[in-house]
Amino acid sequence: MQLEIAQSTPTASSIAALVQARYGLGDVIESEFLRRSFNQVYRLDFAGGQRVVARLCAERPRGGPNALFEAAALEHWANVGCQVSRCVTTATGEIAIQVPLPEGARTLMLFEYLDGEFTGESAADVQAFAHGLAGLHEGGENYEGPESAYVLDLNYLLLRPLEGLLRAPSMTGELRPQFEKLGLRLHDEILAMGELSRVLCHGDAHGQNNFVTTDAEGQRQALFFDFDEAGPGYLAYELAVYPWNLYPRMPDGEVSRKVEMQWKNYISAYRDRRPVAEADLAAIARFMAVRQFWLLGEYAGRVPVWGSQTMTTGQLFRQVELLSQWETLQLPT
Repeated sequence: MQLEIAQSTPTASSIAALVQARYGLGDVIESEFLRRSFNQVYRLDFAGGQRVVARLCAERPRGGPNALFEAAALEHWANVGCQVSRCVTTATGEIAIQVPLPEGARTLMLFEYLDGEFTGESAADVQAFAHGLAGLHEGGENYEGPESAYVLDLNYLLLRPLEGLLRAPSMTGELRPQFEKLGLRLHDEILAMGELSRVLCHGDAHGQNNFVTTDAEGQRQALFFDFDEAGPGYLAYELAVYPWNLYPRMPDGEVSRKVEMQWKNYISAYRDRRPVAEADLAAIARFMAVRQFWLLGEYAGRVPVWGSQTMTTGQLFRQVELLSQWETLQLPT
């Protein structure tokens, strides 16, 4: 009997051997498995001094990786002066390779290694992060490369994740209609807000997919990486990801004064560099709930790999409470 494999985890040394054979970057002298989340991420050091990050893309509810668009968008952003981690191509100029694994071939991409620290709590760090994000949005306005395979619209961010969530093994007959009603009300409320602005989104800008460093002039600046979720989409969603990360994501969680100040610093700094229409500002709190639905849908899609107990029925009851409370969430300005 042949066992079916949901997702295997190659060792860092095996990824290093594959990259050494295909990328023409010289000998790999050190390799490290960094983390397993939606994808598997490795660090590789070469004899010539170069260091890269290797991302082994996993099966996602959305479909395959958005590799062609991601590589082109990163090159575009870098060319217009944005601080991003670009794709590193193979010896023959390919942006990715296919790795044969027991569950089937998976895409491996290499990216430039960045040094720095994640966005801190200081006003200077938060402002640098917001300014950098505004720069990405400005720089993306004249992108003319390959189209994204995905658009960060309400179907992608809310309706499809909701469908996956409703099929989760830990979902119950009591919870299912509650989640469905919450999701559809949220969908209709956002549509009723009228035309909202669109930008070329990072898609996952929560403050931990960038570093903040000090430049030659002593100014804090943000350097961005992990553009797996990049694509055209709502500005309000892009701006909602940071407060979503800051705010308590459990029912009745108290918002501290520090968190409120971080949010205010962030949105004020962004607006210093790039205007935000009132309709988009008003939509940010609703898109925090959209982000939570997206995350729950991703977790539901990872059950074959992570197991059903990564999202228990008890946790889903608490998520209903949270999303019900967030229906009236107001962000201070």
